[in-house]
Amino acid sequence: MKRKILSPFSLPIFYFGSVILVGAFFLRSSTNNNSYLSWIDAIFTATSATCVTGLAVVDTGTFFNTTGHIIILILIQLGGLGIMTFTSLIFYLRNRRVSLTDRIAVGQSLLHDPAFNIGKFLIQIFAWTFLIEIIGAGLIYIKAPYGFSPFSALFHSISAFCNAGFSLHSDSLIAYQGDIGINFIFIMLIVLGGIGFSVLTEVIPYSIKKIRDPKKKSIKLSWYSSVVIRTSLFLIISGAILIYIFENIGNKHYHGFRYAVLSSIFQSVSCRTAGFNSLDISQMTNVSLLIMMILMVIGGAPGSCAGGVKVTTFRVILAFIFAQLKGQKQSIIGKFAVDEGTLNKALMLTVFSVIIIMSSIIFLNITEGGRVPHIEARGLNTEIAFEVVSAFGTVGLTTGLTPKLSFFGKIVITILMFIGRLGPILFLSAIKNFQEDKLYLLPQENMLIG
Repeated sequence: MKRKILSPFSLPIFYFGSVILVGAFFLRSSTNNNSYLSWIDAIFTATSATCVTGLAVVDTGTFFNTTGHIIILILIQLGGLGIMTFTSLIFYLRNRRVSLTDRIAVGQSLLHDPAFNIGKFLIQIFAWTFLIEIIGAGLIYIKAPYGFSPFSALFHSISAFCNAGFSLHSDSLIAYQGDIGINFIFIMLIVLGGIGFSVLTEVIPYSIKKIRDPKKKSIKLSWYSSVVIRTSLFLIISGAILIYIFENIGNKHYHGFRYAVLSSIFQSVSCRTAGFNSLDISQMTNVSLLIMMILMVIGGAPGSCAGGVKVTTFRVILAFIFAQLKGQKQSIIGKFAVDEGTLNKALMLTVFSVIIIMSSIIFLNITEGGRVPHIEARGLNTEIAFEVVSAFGTVGLTTGLTPKLSFFGKIVITILMFIGRLGPILFLSAIKNFQEDKLYLLPQENMLIG
């Protein structure tokens, strides 16, 4: 049987790759004072923008000119919404027939349920996305007109909603560490961009109805949306509490309760998806960095601008662990049990992600300090691990290692950002297209474990 080389699952890989190459080409000639940008740095920057990561080998605000900033903004928007989403919308507007396999592929990328009206859904995505980004830009500019020009406000609003983490400020948002308004605006943009398009289009109408009639009990969220929101809130709150404890209690540089609480909440939200920072990451404790790495691996919700293994995967794995401890046959979340297929995908995705992360850490240890004795390289492994997890989760936070990466180190991180944005499950699906199902089963035997 003849196989398709370009399946619906592998097409996004080629689309994203093409956008990155085009973006890199234009970025090379969009620098200030004709500063030299090597091909590897251009590809790294274009990948980081398209994969909405935020890691930067050069200072985005000062190194690139206005044209460069616009190119990066376009790449962020294309990456945030997804090339496949744009392609599907073009087909829809031209009244072309989208095949069932393409509908399912788009559905699995954007929704938990592949049975959906592609035209109506895509219009909702674009309408809500642009509306939220414009409102966000307006609020940022109104709150801090001297810190953000109209273009800068729009840039940061799109970067926040798309969970990209790119900033035109050299210190990201450290200057606004105690500004409640700016913190709240960015937190809301990051959260809305990280909960997934299907949840977003359900939550906003739900909230409006609840405000109009708070006593009406028939207004309910779907099981899926409830799981995403509750798990996300749990991660945000628990992350903020832990970061507050390990960054502020007993710290000689404690700046006060308001600053401490705001920065802890902001960093808990940002490190799961966005990559903005109101704290100097290089000055944070190792415990805080480990907590942030856990949050970065988990990431946001499926079908969102966020990376990571996703909050639903984390919740399914958690349900599976509890079921095993209780001796239950089913992994239960709320009123429903998770089906076996979903559980297998969650386990496989987690294992595959751990393999990618560990392999990348080993490669970077070789490229960035393979011959350096441990006593001379103390702390380097933590910086490398943080960099790898940040790239895989398309977060964009760094302890300061990114600009110091070697040529091969940049290649490793570039590939990692690419895989992290499209998702290991997409790569697994693409690989599965080349696999053959066996028509027989082998006899089973017990294996001694533990």
